[in-house]
This record gives sequence, C-alpha cells and structure tokens, in this order.
Amino acid sequence: METRFSEEIPRSTGDLAFGWLQQAPPPARRALLAASLGWMLDSFDVMLYSMVLASLMGDLSMDAQTAGILGSVGLLASAIGGVVFGVVADRYGRTRALMASVLIYAIFTGACGFATSVLELAVFRLFLGLGMGGEWASGAALVSETWPPQDRGKALGLMQSSWAIGYALAAIVTAVVMPIGGWRSVFFVGVLPAFITLWIQRNVEEPAAWTEAKEHSGTGFGGIAEIFRTPLRGLTFAVLAMHACCMFAWWGFNLWLPAFYSLPTTKGGVGLSVGHMAILIVTMQVGMWFGYVTFGFVSDAVGRKPTYVMYLLAAGVLMLAFSSTRSPWLLLALGPPVAFFGTGYFTGFGTVTAEIYDTRIRATAQGLTYNFGRAVSAVAPFTVGSFAQNHGFRYTFALVASLFFLASVFWIWIPETMHRRAHV
Repeated sequence: METRFSEEIPRSTGDLAFGWLQQAPPPARRALLAASLGWMLDSFDVMLYSMVLASLMGDLSMDAQTAGILGSVGLLASAIGGVVFGVVADRYGRTRALMASVLIYAIFTGACGFATSVLELAVFRLFLGLGMGGEWASGAALVSETWPPQDRGKALGLMQSSWAIGYALAAIVTAVVMPIGGWRSVFFVGVLPAFITLWIQRNVEEPAAWTEAKEHSGTGFGGIAEIFRTPLRGLTFAVLAMHACCMFAWWGFNLWLPAFYSLPTTKGGVGLSVGHMAILIVTMQVGMWFGYVTFGFVSDAVGRKPTYVMYLLAAGVLMLAFSSTRSPWLLLALGPPVAFFGTGYFTGFGTVTAEIYDTRIRATAQGLTYNFGRAVSAVAPFTVGSFAQNHGFRYTFALVASLFFLASVFWIWIPETMHRRAHV
C-alpha cells in the first residue's frame, strides 16, 4: 500500500469564520449534520448515566466500585462496537453503519430506565456501548471523505463539538426531568435519538470516495491486519498509545465529575445540589464546545501536531489546578478552560487518522485506533472510583492529569499531516 501523501492543496478563500461552511456543497453539509447529530445524541445518551449516578447508587445499592464497573462495561462494549462498526462502515457504507449504531444506543438507553437490578443495568449498558462505539467510526469517516483537506479539521471540529452540546443537554434534561419523574424517566428521554435515523436514510449519501474505492476494490475492502503492516506498524502503535492515554484521562475524569460535584463533602465531594451541579456541568460544556471548534481552526492554520501537543500540555496543567480546590466558585472558573483543553484535542484524532489511512481501511483504522483507547479506558471508571474511595478525588484527578503529559510524548513518533489529501 502506498503510504506517501499527495500534494498539499491550496487553502480556500472561505477560511475565515464560517464562510468555508457556507461554500461547501449540500451533500457535504448534510453529511456533517448527520454525523454531528449522531455524535451529539450519542453523548446525550451516554452521559445520562453519569448525571443520575449519585441517585442510581442509592436506589440500586451500589458502591463506588460497582458504579465504576458499570461505567467500564459501557466503555469496553463501545470499544468492541467501534471496531465492528468500523469494518461494517468500510464494507457496507458509512450511512448504514451510522444508522445502525444510533438505533442501538437509543433503544438500550431507554431500556436502562426499566432496570431493576445491577445485572440488568449492566446488560443494557453493554448493548448501549456497542452502538456508542460504532457512531464515531462511521461518522468520522463520513465527514473525512466529504470535506476537502483545507477544511477537514474545521468540519471534524464542528462534528466533535456536538459532543459538548449533547453533554450539556444531558445535564439540563436531568435537572428538569429527574425531580419530576426520577432517574428512570431520564433514561426514557434517551430513546428519542432513534428518530434521527429516518432523516439520515432519506437525505445523506455515501461519500464518492467510498463508492469509488468500493467499485475498484471489489471484495478486497478493508482489513484490520493491514494497518499493522510495514511501514504503518510503528505509526499505528504510537497513535494507539497516545489515544489510550487521552481516553483514560477523559473518562476517568468526566464519568466521575457529576458525582464529584454531587457527593457530600464527607465522601470527598463538593456537596452541590442537582441544579447547581448541572450549572457547573453546562458551563464546562461551553468551554468544551469552543475547544473542539477552535482546535479545528488552529490545526488547519498551524498544523495538527503542534496544536495537539499544546492542548494536551495545557490540559495537564489546568487539571492539576482543578484537583487542588473544593471551592465551587473556583471550580466554576476553572471548569471551562479544563474542558476546553482537556477535550478539544479529540477533534484532531479523526483528522489525523483520515490523513494517515486510505479509504479502503479508513473506517476500520479509525474505529480500531479510537476504540482501542476506549478499551483501555474501560478500566478508568473502576480505577478512578476505587482510588478516589481510598485516597480522595484530589490525588485521583492529579494522577489523571499526568496522563495528558504522557500522551504528548507519543507525538514524537506521529508526523505532521496538515493539508494532505485523504487517500482515495
């Protein structure tokens, strides 16, 4: 397989603000909208568990370790789903894989509301995770192949930023619905994303790059082993290690963040009400959204590598500061910048992997590399919960911060890919 990249493409005149978005052809905009809605509602459904975790622990008699195990089950399942749906997206199409993943996570989010035991909840979270993992792989490939290189970072930034919107919606819905109908009703709301599949089926086309590659390759389409062959092997391992650190840090911090805000001070938390917790979470999502979008603009301007490293180093420093305080006002002030740098780097992952791997294996490679990180991070909820139970959240979050520094080291072996064409 040819691993050299094609020539750099000149930048368009629509780079300023959102002119690039307005100038894009309708199929590209529809693809971006479909992937963004799927990712937003993925976030909404997945983060509902974190939002109701404190109440769930009481009603189902779960301790922190058990709650962490359930979080790990969902992440491990999402890793499997990401790899499986990556292969499905390469072989049968990006839109089909996207629709299937959305249906799966929506249906089993609603099912969580019927759980009467920890075992039942674990089963529903497992299937929810399968759909959750599949959405990113298919959506990222869809956007990568419908947008030109000079705008790919910005487009994937908008797609990735929809996670923050879904996270904020989860906090808002929890604050409004849970006082009225309890935590079960919160999960029932999560079935609504299933309706997005009807719109995707009618309005979103398969990318021309995938269609052409499918016609030329016949049955020889995709293959996990191919991304580990020379000369991609070393680069693939560096990408896997970098993202594993990022994913472990993100899930270890974010899955426990609502509980950290809500748990009483006697248990190491801040002791906020559900309403005040939701306010802090929503303000963080504002920072997260800007982090996603800004990353796309900056990486399209100065490069993927320096932008990624800057975000990771800033995330580590800011999280160390966050871990050292219990003041609600300081947490309110630190939350948005922590979320800005501690999440915004995710935008670059889809861009970099799209520019490394060719169309025949792109979704497979993106699904595997992204979800290997999720597989490693599957132990994060349990590890963080156990460590926090024994040592408190201050030292736990500081330990999480160190992983951002480690992730930046792996960029020594990952090259700059700015403005290089995605392989056809």
